[in-house]
Amino acid sequence: MKVIIGGCGRVGALLATKLAFERHDVAIIDKDPRTFGRLGKSFDGMTLRGMVFDRDVLAKAGIERADAFVAVTSGDNSNVVSATVAREIYRVPKVIARIFDPRRAEIYRRLGIQTVSSVTWAANEITSLILFPHLVRDLSLGDGEVQMVKVSVPPRLAGRTIADLSAPGEVLPFAIVRAGKSYIPASHEALAEGDIIEAAVLTSAMDRFQAMTNP
Repeated sequence: MKVIIGGCGRVGALLATKLAFERHDVAIIDKDPRTFGRLGKSFDGMTLRGMVFDRDVLAKAGIERADAFVAVTSGDNSNVVSATVAREIYRVPKVIARIFDPRRAEIYRRLGIQTVSSVTWAANEITSLILFPHLVRDLSLGDGEVQMVKVSVPPRLAGRTIADLSAPGEVLPFAIVRAGKSYIPASHEALAEGDIIEAAVLTSAMDRFQAMTNP
């Protein structure tokens, strides 16, 4: 996969290093060449000095054959301008922009630009830690809209079924760990005390799942 990354800050450098290690074709752009020092000696991708929305720089990076463009500079305006250029002018199939103001996310999505907001993600993570201490979070997806969680079945839920813990479009239990072995349960599967349930839960439904599984 050909990936162009705009911005060689901590996020951009980490992403570029990871993708290059996995043998993808990576080009990274930054206006400050000193930032390329973050990439390390093992990085074998392309580095270009310049503005991330400069069409000459983008052409040198190979934007016309890019599979993905990721804008992760320190400024919302630079990110959305470069992402819009990649999307509208070069028709890059996958365009992602980092934003610091989550209020702008819906506007960018209407332009076909997927956004990642560290502000939203951090807020959701901290909220979950405070409000849902008995739920073990394995992973957050997107900007934290979906949580992958584990919970131990309390005595009061023994004998209930997977369907009792499900809520279409909000809560999806997808695995049970019982006696050290995991499997995908049917909806009528009866729960046993001490089972570990793994579920995908909308962040907006965490209150509901908390109430369902509270000891």
